[in-house]
Order: sequence, then structure tokens, then C-alpha cells
Amino acid sequence: ADEQMQESVLAGRGVMFYRLLEAVPYQGIGDEIKLPPSCFTELSDQGAFDKGPMYFQLSVVHQEDSSDMNVTDEENRRTTHSGVLEFTADEGSVSLPPHVWHNLFPAETPKTPLIEVRYVWLPKGTYAKLQPERVGFSDLPNHKAILETSLRQHATLSQLAHALRVLELKPSSSVSVLETDIEVDKIGSDSASERTDQHVLNPLVFGKLESGVVDEGNYMYYKVEVKIEAETDGGDIDLFISRHPLIFPTRHQHEWSSHYIGSKILILSSKDKNLGAGTYSVGVFGFKGTTKYKISVSVQDDYKRKVGQHSASTSSPMEMDSIECRNCKHYIPSRTIALHEAFCSRHNVVCQHAACGIVLRVEEAKNHVHCNKCGQAFQQGEMEKHMKVFHEPLQCPCGIVLEKEQMVQHQASVCPLRLVTCRFCGDVVPAGNSALDVWDRLRGLSEHESLCGSRTAPCDSCGRSVMLKDMDIHQVAVHQKS
Repeated sequence: ADEQMQESVLAGRGVMFYRLLEAVPYQGIGDEIKLPPSCFTELSDQGAFDKGPMYFQLSVVHQEDSSDMNVTDEENRRTTHSGVLEFTADEGSVSLPPHVWHNLFPAETPKTPLIEVRYVWLPKGTYAKLQPERVGFSDLPNHKAILETSLRQHATLSQLAHALRVLELKPSSSVSVLETDIEVDKIGSDSASERTDQHVLNPLVFGKLESGVVDEGNYMYYKVEVKIEAETDGGDIDLFISRHPLIFPTRHQHEWSSHYIGSKILILSSKDKNLGAGTYSVGVFGFKGTTKYKISVSVQDDYKRKVGQHSASTSSPMEMDSIECRNCKHYIPSRTIALHEAFCSRHNVVCQHAACGIVLRVEEAKNHVHCNKCGQAFQQGEMEKHMKVFHEPLQCPCGIVLEKEQMVQHQASVCPLRLVTCRFCGDVVPAGNSALDVWDRLRGLSEHESLCGSRTAPCDSCGRSVMLKDMDIHQVAVHQKS
């Protein structure tokens, strides 16, 4: 007992704090726990608050009545570290956020889990080696910003297996990440531990044809005119393209889409204002049945087109000596108008739908139909899919219910759960609602950017601490930099 007490004093740099508490979960972020008020008094009496940030070692206590008797002592003594958020927990209990709970209890927990909470001193971290648990982590943009944003919510780092495995730390196996710079190495994912239920982006090479099979209701994703040749055999697919930071496009969250039955060609024109430099993802969605497909990406240009050559020719109504056909309304040379009208009235029919007026062969007219809701024209066999894709109500994760076209616009510019790249931390985060501050809303800042931009940083010119969102104004007003 004396030896354990001495070890505790050394681990806490003169502060000895040890409690057995019942673990209860609470919804929070990061790794900061909640302790009961009595712990505040005990730590304060020993001067722990004067020694800087407080860290605690948390260990699972083996219980004799545990339902899992095959678990080894080492697994029962799973250990992690945390900071403290506040001292408001019920006496005899400690509140753990999801991240800490998962580290201590990765499997089913006993009814009343007990953990050992011990005050410790941790050195500042200088080095970390990380390994993703799945291949798709490399598809995430700006790893540095993602790690910085995530670690900003943590006080400690321990060698544990999580979404990112922490393989090595320096100068010890558990370190503080507060107010320190850490050198990070990231190695490739462990193929033996890859999770098969996670989406990954398969690279598409220009000019190379890739094959695949997709089941109904599932997606296959590719990184990057996109051409799909589908062997339907009773099945059907849809094609979706998004631009990062939206990595995995879905039916109602994408930039471009193609829904026609059969083979599909989706051309992204350079004149499209949404098309710019960046990384693009292609999603192949199994709309119906199991469908084999082939997908390829190519670049088309007009370097072969001769100067003055037109892509199409038209007949002008002002063309000299021409008359409008009474059936198809096209302008026909007067010398052949009689022959044309005789043939046109027997073989062609004009669609009477408002704003359509398309000329159809008589045998094709029975398959030409218009949607009663949006008025678009389709072949009879395409109407069922059109109604399901465009007019079936979709529910956004934020709760709103809209049809497809309105849903795409909502998720692109309004939805608080849409992903945006923060202009201050560089991470890809949910945009949130409109900024509370009126000036921030006028500057077009999202809710996240309004909070993230409130952090201060020293000005490169004068060293004064300035909020990130005011740095550009400070440079103009104080240093006359445009």
C-alpha cells in the first residue's frame, strides 16, 4: 500500500488523487470527463489547479459478477487518459463522453461498470504515428486540418485502436496535446483490419474501362464526359457526380446526375459554373436489381473542328421563298411544300401538350407521354422511373421533406448538415445554421465558421492577437494591405 501511494504521488507530481466511480455515458465530444463536486474539493486542497491542466488515468475495474468470464485481466484493465470538463456529476459516478466510453468498453459492458480514476501528470506530446483503420481515409481532403480540428477537442492522446490507430507516441505512451506542436507520421492502412462495410473511392484512369457489379439500393464509388454502359438484364442504375468536400454522392446529395434507362453518358461542360479545379467522385447507384456495368472517363475537346465549322445547321423562317408547313410548323421551300405536306400529314403527328409541339412519327406517338406534375416528355417505359426518382418525397437528415430537385438545392446551399470547408481551420465540417452574429451573416459565414473564426492568432505584421475572421480587416485597416 505504501509503494502504491508513493507511485501515485510520483505520477501526480505531488498530487495524490484516486477514486473508484461508477461510469455513466453522456453525449459530448472530445475526451473530457465530468467528475462529482467532492473531487473538486479534494483536488483543490492539494493545489492541483495551480499545476496547470489536469489529466486523469481511467482504468476498467474487473468485477466478479461480469457476464463475460472469458475476458482476460489485461482486457478488463483497459486504460485510457482524459481531461476534465466540469465537476457536476452525481456523487459516486463519473460521466464519460462517447470517445472515452468506446476506448474503455469496446464490447458489451456490465450493468454497473466501475472505473478507477487517478490523477496523473502527462508530458507534452512531440511525435505521433497514426494508421487509418480503413482505406478510405486517404480520400479525405486536407488530413492536417482534420487532425487539428479533432485534436482541438481533446486534452490527451493514448496508444489505442480507434478510427485512427495510434501506433507510437513520444516522449511517452500517453501525452498531453494542449498547447504543443506534434510531428505526425501516417502510414498505410492495415489490410487485415479493413472494414468491408465502409465506402471507398476507386481511382478511375482516363481512357481505361473499369467493370463492376452493383446490387439494388447499394453504391459503388469512383474518384474523379463520364460514360456508363449497363448490361441491365432487368436491372437499372443511376449515375451521380459530386465535387469534394462531398466525397460520396447520393440520390439527393450530388452536383450532377443521370437517370435515363439503359446506358448513360454524362458530359460535364467547361462552361458549367460548378465545374472547376478539384477532385470529383462518381457514384454508381443500383436503382433496380443487380446490374453489371462498365465505367470510363474521357476528355473531349474541339481541336479537330475546322475554323468556321458549325456544330449544327438550322433553317431560318426568313429564308427566301419558304412556307410554313401547316402540320409540323417547319419552313419548307415553296417548290416542295405540297409534296411535303401530303407526306407529313400521313406519317407525322404534332404533340398537343402545351409548350411541347414536338413532331413524332405516328407509330411513336403512343409511347410519347408527359409527366402530369412537371410536364417533361418521356417514353412510356420511362415514366415509372421518372415518378420514383423526381417526385417521390425524400426526407433530409435535418427533417425536411422535399422532392428530388428541391432536395438537391436544399442540401447544396441551405441544409445545416451540408458539408463545407471551413475557411479558418480548413476542415470539412457541417455548416450548421445561420451565424448568430448579424455581421458574420453579412460576410457569408456559416455557424461553424462564425465560432471557429472567433479564435485568435498573432498578426504576422505586428504580433497583436486578432480574431481569425477579422484578420483581413485588420490587415487593411492597420497595415494598409489590400
